[in-house]
Amino acid sequence: MADGGLTVIDGSQLRSIDLSLPESAATLTGARVIELAESTASSSLFGLALPETLKSAALLRLNIEAGSFSGTELDRDEAAARLKDLVNAIADELKDEPLVVAILDGNTLRLFLEDEDDFAMLAENLFTDLDTEDKGKLRKNEICNALAHMGVEMGIPPVSEFPQLNDILKKHGAEGEEELGQAQFAQVLQPVMQEIAEALTAKHVVVIQNIEIINGSKIRKILADEKQLTNVIEKVLHDEEGGQRNMGEIRGFLEKNGKEFGLPPSKDDEAVVLLYDGMFSEVENRNNAAGLEKEESVVLMKEILEKFAEQLEASPVFHDLDN
Repeated sequence: MADGGLTVIDGSQLRSIDLSLPESAATLTGARVIELAESTASSSLFGLALPETLKSAALLRLNIEAGSFSGTELDRDEAAARLKDLVNAIADELKDEPLVVAILDGNTLRLFLEDEDDFAMLAENLFTDLDTEDKGKLRKNEICNALAHMGVEMGIPPVSEFPQLNDILKKHGAEGEEELGQAQFAQVLQPVMQEIAEALTAKHVVVIQNIEIINGSKIRKILADEKQLTNVIEKVLHDEEGGQRNMGEIRGFLEKNGKEFGLPPSKDDEAVVLLYDGMFSEVENRNNAAGLEKEESVVLMKEILEKFAEQLEASPVFHDLDN
């Protein structure tokens, strides 16, 4: 999806890509194979620069220590196998912890520029927001702040992802202390936006959003590890004094501390509140947890976690980490 919306990168984009090795290479180093895996994955993910955390996690999945592996000489068959393993590990990591990105291709900016009324309103609103002293004047260098004010939601990439922005501002004289009225401000802003749109059309910019997708993967890992599952259930079922919590207390504990177990926070999120309502309504008509035998409580708690994992896999929760 282009700018104006968000795209989820969950690894599915990497499952059927061509993983051919360079024809001329008889042998490859481990470092070269890692480089090929990263560049191949990146090109299939809209040119996204893979985060270091993602690359490290993929190597960890394969028990590969980057330093020692980098100097290893691999024949073509070994290199091809390792390349496939690495790309699949990146895909698996993204399946567990998807990324949410905005793909900026200039389209949103063109929509503003093609409609005179929309652009005039945008320029007026930006001018008003930045003219905090109500002087009716802004310095030329405030154009940069106006673009930052528009942000990714309006199709403007951050300078860190779009270094040519400074050259565009300089080219169109959007620098310095000279003061502009509202009409002059709009006249300088328009060609700057136009050139940014053209640059993004030629080469899209992909920006990772600070949004976490909670899809049950962490709960499934807990369920698959008997020792970890036992520890989690014990922590949920019993309070700090060792007393057994009832169902209402269990729900309260999970809503407050659920992030530790891969559950979404429920604060100010009606969809998540409904998720908790659905999970606990199914068990409320049973005996209260505090009245169950220990073994029955453990079974019930495991069932609750399984249902959360199933529901979150079917309907992931998007959690904005900035709010």
